Formats: sequence, C-alpha cells, structure tokens
Amino acid sequence: MSTSTLAASGRDVPLRQDAAVIGLVGLAHASSHFAHLLLPLLFPVFMREFGLSYSQLGLLMSAFFVVSGLGQAGAGFVVDRFGARRVLFAAEGLFIAACLMASVAQGYSGLLLVAVLAGLGNAPFHPVDFTILNQRVSAPRLGHAFSAHGLTGNLGWAAAPVFLVGLGSVLGWRGAYVAAALMYATVLALLALQRDKLRTEVVVRQPQQQAGGDLAFLQLPVVWWCFAFFMFSTMTLALVQNYAVSLLQVLHGASMEAATLTLTAYMLCAALGIFVGGFVAARHADSDRVVALCMGGAAVLMLLCGSGWLGATGTMTVLAITGFAIGIGGPSRDMMVKKATPKGATGRVYGTVYSGFDVGFAVAPLMFGALMDRGWYSATFFVAALVLLLSVGAAAGVGRRVRH
Repeated sequence: MSTSTLAASGRDVPLRQDAAVIGLVGLAHASSHFAHLLLPLLFPVFMREFGLSYSQLGLLMSAFFVVSGLGQAGAGFVVDRFGARRVLFAAEGLFIAACLMASVAQGYSGLLLVAVLAGLGNAPFHPVDFTILNQRVSAPRLGHAFSAHGLTGNLGWAAAPVFLVGLGSVLGWRGAYVAAALMYATVLALLALQRDKLRTEVVVRQPQQQAGGDLAFLQLPVVWWCFAFFMFSTMTLALVQNYAVSLLQVLHGASMEAATLTLTAYMLCAALGIFVGGFVAARHADSDRVVALCMGGAAVLMLLCGSGWLGATGTMTVLAITGFAIGIGGPSRDMMVKKATPKGATGRVYGTVYSGFDVGFAVAPLMFGALMDRGWYSATFFVAALVLLLSVGAAAGVGRRVRH
C-alpha cells in the first residue's frame, strides 16, 4: 500500500477521518510534552526534601534530553523500518514506568532514573507523529495538522502545572505521580482502541538500496541548519520550563502559585500563537522568514523581562506574551522542515532534526543553572534572548538552501 492510498487528496478524504487522526496524534503529543515537566515543576520540593542545588536539578533535565535526543535520532530509523504505531505504544508504557518510579523515589539516584525512563519515552514522538501525519492526513489539511500538533503539545505543557501542582497540594507529590501514571495508562488504552487510525506504511528497501542509502540525507547542509535552529530556539523554552518559577520568586518575590500560573499562561499563549500560526503558515510560503520574524520579536521581549523595568506583574505578562510570539512561528517551523525533507526519509529527517530540540534542552538547564547558582538571575534572560537571535540566523540558513 502506497502513501498516496493512506492520505489521498482533500476531495477524497472526509474531514472526520483526518480530524480523528489529528486528534489521536495530538493526544499522544500532549502526553509527551506533559512528560517534559514531570520533574521541573517539583524542583522546589526536591530542593527542600533532598537538599539539591540548581545545577543538580539542571543535570536531571540534561539527562532527560540527552537520552531523548540520542533516542530520537535512532527512533527515526526504527519508525521508517517497523512503523510508527508500535513505537508509540512502547513510549507511552515508558511514561507509565517513569511516573511510578517518581512516586517512590528516595533521592537523587531515583530521580535520575525517572529522567532516563521519561527521556526514552519522549524520544520517538516527533518521528512517530510526523510520519503518521504525513501519511494519514490529506495534503490540503496538512498545514492545519501541523498547527494542531504544536497546539496540543503546548496544551500538554500547560496542563502539567495544574495537574501536578494541583493534585500535589491535595494528594502529596507522590500521589500526584501515581495519578499521572493512571492518566498515561488511559491515553495508551485509547490509542490502542483506535489503533487502525495510526497505521503507517513501512518502506521496504531493496538490498542494493540499503548500503549508505539510509544515511544519505545527513550529507544535506539544510538538515543541519534545521538541527541548529531547533537547538537554539529551544534553549529559551528550557529556561522558561525549568527555572521561570524560581526566577520569578527570586527576582520579584512572586508566590509559588503566581509563578506557576505564569508558566501555564506562557504555554496557553504559545498554544494560541500556534493556532494563529496555522493560518499564517497556510498563507505565507516563505516559512523561514515567518519563523525568523517571530523569534526576533521574542528575543526583544526576553530582553525586557531581564531588564527589571517591568516589575513583577509586567514581567509575568511579557513572559506570557513571549510564548505567543514563539507559538506563531511553530507551524511555519514544521513546514520549513517538511520542505527540507527528501521523499521517503520522513522519520529519519524528523528524528535527526528534532534531536536538536533535545540537545538544546540538555545544554540549557546546565548553562542557566550555573548562572543562577552564581546569583546572575537577570543574565539568564539576556542569554535566552541571545540564543533566540542565533535561531533567527539558523532559520535564514534554512531558507537560503530550500529556495536554491
């Protein structure tokens, strides 16, 4: 069965069918983004109970994303060879194991094991998701599918603070992790019940095509420009996810509740930006220019957050708006990668390119954690703005190569 039979033209595929696929992939994507915050949201608790430093906590997230990044690059090959569905089910199972391990952790080594398990679970999601979307969603609706994909990811981020912190206040932090394990089990059960909508074509290669053929895409400079873009652009997001709550408390005396709500507001604003960005991506073919403009605007907003001019309320408001600016560029970012992807290499290219996402998340917590341990709190916002500007340069590099 060819890909064209799985995702026919928009005239042949009912909206309901495309929407079902997009919804299931979106649910899975939300669950992976929820896992990004399994540990960071409880950093203040871990510091109090286990006596950990910012650098030690940052190392937990570096371990998560190193495992995820290495696994993601390899997962692309596995998805192309064996199909996306079974890999997706295994990933959800790893999230269940990570939550259960977190609920019984007694110290740093237990938390490190949680980071590794959750990182392994997170690894396959971009090659899995984009393989399913590219094969199962009709071409005219693909831009909106990418928008919904990014939107649900941000909703997963936004739900995590409410879920873990909210339930933690009622059940205790260990009880919140048990509840998270039950949530992941529910997601896995739903995906299994709807497994027919997640089927993808496995590309069978002839022996003479296999030697070197699977790695040929690595010779394309545009792939590495995409990788660089993801690495730089996600370092700022890593700062927000891991340390925004602590920064707002230290710099402006914000309460734990207000700081956590700011993180949720950032994610919700990013989700709204992604929704708007779906229409922007559909209307503007120069996706790299849209991305560069959004990242440049976000860099300016980050500089304002670090300036100290805005006070507590102003800083929290502008930080949330930064999420909106970055979110608008999300669908155009995915279209930018699609244009750079050779036919038949979706899983491998997305696995490699999106591993830059994991590299950025692995490096940033250590870098920003070291700055914070030295008391250079405002400097973290300035560095975040700098790396966003570097992502603008990377997006321009992608655009030059896609258009030639």
